[in-house]
Amino acid sequence: MKRLSILGSTGSIGVNTLHIVSQFPERFEVISLSAGLNTQLLKRQILQFRPKIVSVLNKELSEALRRELPNLPVEIVHGVEGLIQVATHPEVDQVVSAIVGAVGLIPTLSAIKTGKTIALSNKETLVMAGKIVMEEAKRNHAPVLPIDSEHSAIFQALLGHRKEDIRRLILTASGGPFLNFPLSRLHDVTVREALNHPHWEMGKKITIDSASLMNKGLEVIEAHWLFGIPVEKIIVLIHPQCVVHSMVEYIDGSIVAQMGIADMKIPISYALSFPERLSLNLPPLDLSRSDALTFFPPDPQRFPCLKLAYQSIETGETMPAILNAANEVAVSAFLDGSLKFTEIPVLLQRVMDEHEVKPVHTIEDILRADHWARERAKALLEGRNSC
Repeated sequence: MKRLSILGSTGSIGVNTLHIVSQFPERFEVISLSAGLNTQLLKRQILQFRPKIVSVLNKELSEALRRELPNLPVEIVHGVEGLIQVATHPEVDQVVSAIVGAVGLIPTLSAIKTGKTIALSNKETLVMAGKIVMEEAKRNHAPVLPIDSEHSAIFQALLGHRKEDIRRLILTASGGPFLNFPLSRLHDVTVREALNHPHWEMGKKITIDSASLMNKGLEVIEAHWLFGIPVEKIIVLIHPQCVVHSMVEYIDGSIVAQMGIADMKIPISYALSFPERLSLNLPPLDLSRSDALTFFPPDPQRFPCLKLAYQSIETGETMPAILNAANEVAVSAFLDGSLKFTEIPVLLQRVMDEHEVKPVHTIEDILRADHWARERAKALLEGRNSC
């Protein structure tokens, strides 16, 4: 029986994780959950899975949830400290890190320091603090297993092969909803259009990042730290069919790919059950009925965010944290209608250009950079909107 903590239980990854848990109650037990504002879904999850501790965004929500669950023996905590308690509970074996955004860094790192196995979906943990996180994981013998479909594919394609034989990692990208949009129309796309992903059902922030290809840029940085591969050996190819989830090319010319239907339960279940596989009740991939599989490089004019991600990791130190924080502010501004879609990379470039890169020695260095970038991005937005 594997005992789980799920950070971000009400998001798409968390919901899919709990779906797998419900399929295999003899293999998994839920010890702790965390959510942000969606306490009604969290309440239903508590009633079904009976965790020992849950965390919500703030004190007011925790008190309201307690009033709704007066007789259940569940501890209800809140805030960053609550997230840490959920992630480091002594009975937990594995933490599913599925919170979206920089808020996932501290609880994930805290879990790593206690030696827990991490099933990682929160890519910001490695984007912001990859060197620190992976060194802590090694020091504390805490395995980090990827949940993102692309990194799960790379992880599987590397098994049984020597690292020194790798020529390239090839991350695939669907291209999102705007792959074939005229460039002249991108400036005026709506939030609704940007959230209309052709293949995956994801949260709003990740879906917007997929539309701009920032999501793939963050995944390049994540892959660099997760697999210890130089960034110049990591490339991105557009693959609209979403059948090949990523590939590894070896020095003899062989390419090992992982394929499957577009369903996040597959990589989630593999991270939960590794090195075993779970028998999931999912339709098989029928290649005889699939469209032709196509691959081509991203258009830098259509997807300038990808170039910014490469620039940030090539610069290193505090710059990836700057990119990530500015992007979170920019995506939020696009979602609330105060920033155009094509203005997202413009804001990111401005914040990056103004940042004085500093060395990273501690997690506090990362958090200071994150704070500066958010404040600078917000100030630039306010100045722009006041003109």
